Amino acid sequence: MPDPHTLANYPHDVMLSILAKADAVRIKAFAEVLIPQLGDIAVLENRTGLVMLPMRDTAKGVNFHLGEVLVSEARIAVDGRDGYGMRRGRDLEAAMAMALIDLAVASGVSHDACAAFLDQEGATQTAADTDRLKRVEATRVDMETF
Repeated sequence: MPDPHTLANYPHDVMLSILAKADAVRIKAFAEVLIPQLGDIAVLENRTGLVMLPMRDTAKGVNFHLGEVLVSEARIAVDGRDGYGMRRGRDLEAAMAMALIDLAVASGVSHDACAAFLDQEGATQTAADTDRLKRVEATRVDMETF
C-alpha cells in the first residue's frame, strides 16, 4: 500500500487509471475545489466519442476488436501545462474533473489533497476488486471433483 499523501507513489498512468474509475460524484466534488486554485483554465477538448475495445485471442495469439466503447474526453491547459481525462460513458463533467485533477498535479497545486484523494479512491477500488474476485471464486467449479 502506498504511503499516504505522497504523489510519488502514483506514476502518471496509475494516477489516470484510478481517476478514470473514481466515483463520479466524489471526483466532481473534489475537482470543484481545485478550480479557483488553478487560475485561467483553457478548455482544449471536451467531447464524447467511440473508441475500439481491443482484445487478444490467447488461443491463436492474435488481436481483434471486441467492439466500441462510448467515452467522454477532456483536455485542458494552464500556463503551458495540460490536464487530460477520459472516462467510460457520456459524463463530460466527470472527464473534465479528471482533467482538472491531472492538471493540478502537473501544476503543483494541492498535492497533499490530490494524493489523499488518490489514496482514498485507490483503496476503495482495491476493496471492490477484492470483493468481486471473492464472489467470482465462490462460483468456481473444480472439475477434478466430478
